[in-house]
Amino acid sequence: MLKSRNMIAALITLALAACDEAPPPTPEVRPVRAVTVQGVTVGETVSLTGQVRAKDEASLAFRLDGRMIERLVKVGDTVQAGQAIARLDPENQQNALRSAQANLASVEALATQARLTFARQKELLKDGWTPRARYDDADQALQSAQAQVDALRAQARIAQDQLSYTVLYADGPGAVTAVGAEAGEVVQPGKMVVQVARQGGRDAVFDVSEQIMRTAPRDPSIEIALANAPDVTAAGAIREVAPQADQTTRTFRVKVAIANPPEAMRLGATVIGRLKLAAPPGMALPATALTELSGHPAVWVVDPKSQAVSLRNVDVARYEPDGIVISEGLKLGETVVTAGVQVLAPGQKVRLLEDAQ
Repeated sequence: MLKSRNMIAALITLALAACDEAPPPTPEVRPVRAVTVQGVTVGETVSLTGQVRAKDEASLAFRLDGRMIERLVKVGDTVQAGQAIARLDPENQQNALRSAQANLASVEALATQARLTFARQKELLKDGWTPRARYDDADQALQSAQAQVDALRAQARIAQDQLSYTVLYADGPGAVTAVGAEAGEVVQPGKMVVQVARQGGRDAVFDVSEQIMRTAPRDPSIEIALANAPDVTAAGAIREVAPQADQTTRTFRVKVAIANPPEAMRLGATVIGRLKLAAPPGMALPATALTELSGHPAVWVVDPKSQAVSLRNVDVARYEPDGIVISEGLKLGETVVTAGVQVLAPGQKVRLLEDAQ
């Protein structure tokens, strides 16, 4: 009887103890900010340094060799079409012209004599006072003399041209940007004596890497600004692209035509060209969304049904000043936590402070 009473007392004590225990705590719901994963809509902006050059540049050179006795212009001078640029010593060409003219005069005298002889033989042949053979000889001598006259006249014209080539003239208006020979030098045919930037359009010339060439849009709009005065700007359009990379730098020379260049964009000025590349495949996120999992980049992804988060590894394509671009690990439309990532745990429920964007 006593034993039964003790058992009843023990059961009552256990029941009272069970009533005193608190219920298990409800997991805390963390407030977070999040965004909806979207594709990259704007490509990276690339800046390149180049120089302003004339759209057309001409390297003026003599057509024949000789000693240059005078250069009439210097770097920075403005020249007009037909203006004398430099002179060679013309003595040899003058002597050649005199010789050709003397030979021509001698042959013209012989041709005049042959013409008179032929005329006499022609009259005599009409009356039968000369044989046909002598008439034919006179005709042949006249034709031979006339051919020699034509040949020596051509030689005289060549000698005259050679003499004219001893003076180098500008073929159009422009500004002298470089010189390649000084007075007293013996120059060879084709050697640049003066380089002239012709009046007209101006180009911004850049050396572009192969990667940018591959990712740039077909007809990009380019903004050009002076390096030492960024507020001086102009629009540009690609005019010419080198078909082959430079053997030393492995870059491609690109010429950008400057539309209505400001006066401050003088020849030789350093300019900065900016263009937007095509948007690469990937998803843009704020940099605050990034954390790590096992030493690799990761983000917290929100389950739309349970509002619980899970940590997922991602591949970062590139880091930008205002965010990151994810190439692998996410899908468009998923919700990613951007604020509060440091206090989350796998499976934890969250409450979005604002609608995902």
